[in-house]
Amino acid sequence: MEKDLKNSIVKEPDITYGNYTYADYLSWDMEEMVELIKGKVFKKAAAAPRRIHQWLAGNLYTEMNLFLKGKKCQAYIAPFDVRLPLKSKRDDKIYTVVQPDICVVCDPAKLDDRGCIGAPDLVVEVLSPGNKQLELQHKFEVYESSGIKEYWLVDPESQTLLVYTLKDGKYQASRLMTSGDKVKSSVLKNFELDLEEFFADIT
Repeated sequence: MEKDLKNSIVKEPDITYGNYTYADYLSWDMEEMVELIKGKVFKKAAAAPRRIHQWLAGNLYTEMNLFLKGKKCQAYIAPFDVRLPLKSKRDDKIYTVVQPDICVVCDPAKLDDRGCIGAPDLVVEVLSPGNKQLELQHKFEVYESSGIKEYWLVDPESQTLLVYTLKDGKYQASRLMTSGDKVKSSVLKNFELDLEEFFADIT
């Protein structure tokens, strides 16, 4: 009761508190984007992501979206809430809400007006200087444990892409791919990303 009263009055979450839920998340009125991982708040930078981050995420989303036209799977670009419940789908029992740069959902039953509830089939994160630890550690763990089949990690600085594929509940990493490689997906059959073209216009 005390926590409920606190959340009804204070909309800025205490980032040291580690037991927030999606119900709490919905009550916050904040300028910066936040994500909730295992009940703990992770703030994203108040400033907009760097231009190259947005350029790469937008281009990849466009390619995926065009490829999926007329197919069952749908691609979404951040901001887009992905709720990853452990057992219950009740708002006050969900402790992880993330916003991947891109996600692909192939089960329409997981989509509602608030985003996606349950594991997307594929997620893409484009690294920024300030988010590498979050992406490489915390999100890797929740993406793997939630059963997300494929996780792409794009690094604009090194112009590389790494694909994690879920096998027997654990992620297996591809080799580090870069310009000259063509990335294929086990989730999006026949989709191919030419990294030479994809990274060509980075300046």
